[in-house]
Amino acid sequence: MDLNPVVFKHKYARPAIYALLALILAGYFFRHPGYATTNNGFNLSNSLVPAEQIYHGGPPKDGIPAIDKPEFLTVRQAGFLKPEDRVLGATYNGISRAYPVRILNYHEIVNDEFLEQAVVITYCPLCGTGMAFHADISGQTRSFGVSGLLYNSDMLLYDRESGSLWSQLMKQAISGPLKGEKLQQIPLAHTTWRDWKKQHPQTQVLSTRTGYSRDYTKTPYPGYSSSNVIMFPVNYQAAQYHPKEQVLGIEIESTFKAYPFSELAKFDSRVLHDMVAGQKLEVQFDPLNRTGKILDENRKEIPTVISFWFAWVAFHPESKVFKAGL
Repeated sequence: MDLNPVVFKHKYARPAIYALLALILAGYFFRHPGYATTNNGFNLSNSLVPAEQIYHGGPPKDGIPAIDKPEFLTVRQAGFLKPEDRVLGATYNGISRAYPVRILNYHEIVNDEFLEQAVVITYCPLCGTGMAFHADISGQTRSFGVSGLLYNSDMLLYDRESGSLWSQLMKQAISGPLKGEKLQQIPLAHTTWRDWKKQHPQTQVLSTRTGYSRDYTKTPYPGYSSSNVIMFPVNYQAAQYHPKEQVLGIEIESTFKAYPFSELAKFDSRVLHDMVAGQKLEVQFDPLNRTGKILDENRKEIPTVISFWFAWVAFHPESKVFKAGL
């Protein structure tokens, strides 16, 4: 299915609302007598994306603080989590860890290690995207922070060693000394706490003892995931689905495909077979826990991302889209 993307129009572009929402977010995350500069100190003059399409999100650089020294609990100690709470789950080097979204809403980045292998866990609340990457890049271990800038409403990370800006969904540095470098994605589940702990009963759980004073029982984005509101401009829109429809997105050899949850839910079987870029895939979908994953023909999990529809098509307007019955 080919999309017919259109340039972002005034339907969602209400600058006064964006400014107000940015101030509200700044109030959640940032306590400081001053305020951030337009680009938060980053040089955007030679970026891979047009500088005028990079927006200030409200907080300054590091106004949303990354977690650099994560502490972990056992399942029994994680009583603050409800069964339906959303978590990002990673299993790497034989270690399973859950990162509650209620914590990531306030931090967006966790710089972690799995048996001395550096991994960065990232979450963008505005796009609903959780992605994990190797943090060893160009022969050096990198630590990441939140830039406070957005492209297509998606977070821009920066690495502290070079000061380069990285797009989460592009998986690439868009400015700075490492411009053009790619991030190596690793599989990351986006599911319920109920599902993750069932699948991984020995999992570790990110503690609310983050070193920061935040009320992790409340979300700074009430009602956002069900509304039509897109808080910052994006370059393309496609109206086939609600902007916040969740999709399971995959990239294989520069071919992109999205599997909308509403399409996957039309099947009695929770396992589907498909082919993308000549590769046979097994698509698994769990409607109860609103999650999914994709395996290759050797039954090895391929890194994917669960994303809001608007964010996926903003970055991948050429994406193929899975439709039930076609």
